[in-house]
Amino acid sequence: MFKNEIEESLRLLEKDWQVEPILKDFMLGRRTDVEDYPIKVRDVIFHIPYLAEEKKYILWKCYWPDCHNCCERQGRLPLTSDDLIKIGAGLKYKKTSDFVKSETLIATWSESGPSGENTTMTSINLKRRQDETESEDGTHMRCRFLDKEGACSIHPDRPGVCYLYPFSTWLESNQGRARVHSTFQFTGDCPGFYLADSIDPMKELLREYSGTIYDYTMKYTRTTREGYGCASLS
Repeated sequence: MFKNEIEESLRLLEKDWQVEPILKDFMLGRRTDVEDYPIKVRDVIFHIPYLAEEKKYILWKCYWPDCHNCCERQGRLPLTSDDLIKIGAGLKYKKTSDFVKSETLIATWSESGPSGENTTMTSINLKRRQDETESEDGTHMRCRFLDKEGACSIHPDRPGVCYLYPFSTWLESNQGRARVHSTFQFTGDCPGFYLADSIDPMKELLREYSGTIYDYTMKYTRTTREGYGCASLS
């Protein structure tokens, strides 16, 4: 995500929420004391940012239902093969192929991987607006399934990726075995980040998310193998 996009997201966020200056500087890349604090929780290695000068960890909690910015400014919604079947059935499609034709877009984009290499990503994405076009792919927009109360109208059948926010994940091969890693997405849209002296306030939340993150990551790679989406280094 480009710096000017994060600046715009923070500007909009600060209309309704107070953002701590230290966190704002961090999200805008102005801190030089950022260290990675990895912690293994069940089958997932979480990477928690640590600010050495402040001696603080950056943690997170959700403010829903008072906040649903992640749905108001939704990015891509990549679907696993399980998502295609589950959401398609929920929307009364008899054939998954009909659901794919009517309700999704094929998206291709580039992003930087954990080692700094450029990776070309391709996936089937749920349309966030019924008339969404390919030219709007990747832009922020309100998800059409967000209801007036700030809840998801297709919950619990919403895309698996929605359950992950604000985490992002990646796979690493460890002696031939898959190892799942996860860290926060700092897009400037979420007011839930805060500073803490230790990671203790978030340990239970990490335990709760570890299962969801592991299952989704493995399903997403399975989806890639099944041909619903792919990723290639470039």
